[in-house]
Amino acid sequence: MPYPTRIVCLTEETVETLYLLGEGDRIVGVSGFVVRPPQARRKPKVSTFTDAKIDEILALKPDLVFTFSDIQADITANLMRAGLEVHAFNHRTVAGIFSMIRTVGALIGEPAKAEALVADLQAGIDRVRENSAALKNRPRVYFEEWDEPMISAIGWVSELIEIAGGENVFADRAMGQAAKDRFVTAAEVINAAPDIIIGSWCGKGFKKGAVTARSGFDAIPAVKNGRLYEIKSSIILQPGPAALTEGLEELRAIVASAR
Repeated sequence: MPYPTRIVCLTEETVETLYLLGEGDRIVGVSGFVVRPPQARRKPKVSTFTDAKIDEILALKPDLVFTFSDIQADITANLMRAGLEVHAFNHRTVAGIFSMIRTVGALIGEPAKAEALVADLQAGIDRVRENSAALKNRPRVYFEEWDEPMISAIGWVSELIEIAGGENVFADRAMGQAAKDRFVTAAEVINAAPDIIIGSWCGKGFKKGAVTARSGFDAIPAVKNGRLYEIKSSIILQPGPAALTEGLEELRAIVASAR
């Protein structure tokens, strides 16, 4: 059976993975949110995260479509009803990111390339973990994915905070499948007393002033000491290689600055 040569990727992490495997030429359509690598922006844009242009996707004659998460479940179903081969990922952890990479490699007939990429990414994680393991103090971190309602860190972000040497104050909620499982209140954040606040508001800039102005937040150590930081959502909230490299490095630097 021939391996797919015309692939549509409706989220960024599979685009990035295919390019890192040296297989970017197989991609014929992407999400409008794709930013990495820059040349991927030249591909036809056929979707947002929640909507897809089914007719335009069909016109590209793909032999495989990659989707992600339950939010794209309806898109996935519509594409399958239209007769397309679809693989839907739904991972929420670092291990899940590695599994995604291996699955992409297997589906395109390049498992060895995928294993090499996983090994390289794992080595980078191991270096950061080894350095942070020697730390005497682990700063308490509140990571805010959204402001209204307030949403705390998703699974892989929580794991990366710990790898970088921090402690996610809402780690117990990180593995919730739905965003509502990670909702937090202002009172809970105040009671958690984080040493660091990191904002990564998906699709819009993090407004530090709006956070520090919240009632009662002036009592939080992170606010008292001016330790509020932003990490762009494109490098931390996509469950792919960028989160394990650029995202982890920014987390490491932020955590290090608070020691």
